[in-house]
Amino acid sequence: MEVLNQLVAGGQFRVIKEPLGFVKLLEWLFAIFAFGTCGSYSGQLRVSVECTENRSHSNLDVPIAYPFRLHQVYFRVPNCQGGEPEKVFLVGDYSSSAEFFVTVAVFAFLYALGATLVYLFLQDKYRQGNKGPVIDLVVTGTFAFLWLVSSCAWAKGLADVKAATEWSQVLEGAKTCQRKEVVCHLLQAPVTSGLNTSVVFGFLNLVLWTGNVWFVFKETGWGAPFARAPPGPPEKQAAPEAYGAPDPYGVPDPYGAPGGGYQPDYGAPDAYGAPAAPTAFANQM
Repeated sequence: MEVLNQLVAGGQFRVIKEPLGFVKLLEWLFAIFAFGTCGSYSGQLRVSVECTENRSHSNLDVPIAYPFRLHQVYFRVPNCQGGEPEKVFLVGDYSSSAEFFVTVAVFAFLYALGATLVYLFLQDKYRQGNKGPVIDLVVTGTFAFLWLVSSCAWAKGLADVKAATEWSQVLEGAKTCQRKEVVCHLLQAPVTSGLNTSVVFGFLNLVLWTGNVWFVFKETGWGAPFARAPPGPPEKQAAPEAYGAPDPYGVPDPYGAPGGGYQPDYGAPDAYGAPAAPTAFANQM
């Protein structure tokens, strides 16, 4: 118990609030929904057979369940003339796409759970030598591709399962139901809403794992050399000196001073032609 308390105390649970850990939790949860809705499916096709000659009536239940090897599923249609009942098999084997989808979901669930525990309790070892983020990036990208393939394959397989369990398709294989003295009705079609949900969760997992590739890529640090530093404030130009420096706009000084400003000429005569006053006077006693 003390060891468990130490692990909990040393766990960096703040990673759950970050996109890297939060998305991984969503991947773990959505993977459960994906293989749960597909792998646990069980439905049935109920058929009613009536014989008009002897007025006999029977209801037949045809089980349809994962992994959808429909070519092994059959039901017996009674012979109204007293002979042996006819075996009617469904058509198609769609186990490959269904099992592939469930397998990807189970392994994705296990990896997401393990990665979350590493984020929480082994964060230092995860970042040591950058091996953890690189391995995480490769595995995450692989699962994103597997979700794409498996979800598309299972969506096609589900469409084929629906087509194979349609009443018109089943009726074609029952020769007894094609006789005039035999009347066959469909009482209940298999409910496939759960299977539709599994396809939705498959593509949601595709979006999650594809988006998580970016967050894991940021942990590797490979994008750091390409990151640009934000531009700094513009440098201020030094103001020109009041005297002695040329005007920055090239405007000549009206008084002829090269550096701007007023510099009077004390040797020039005044307006009445008198010489200028001396600039300095000696002390007279």
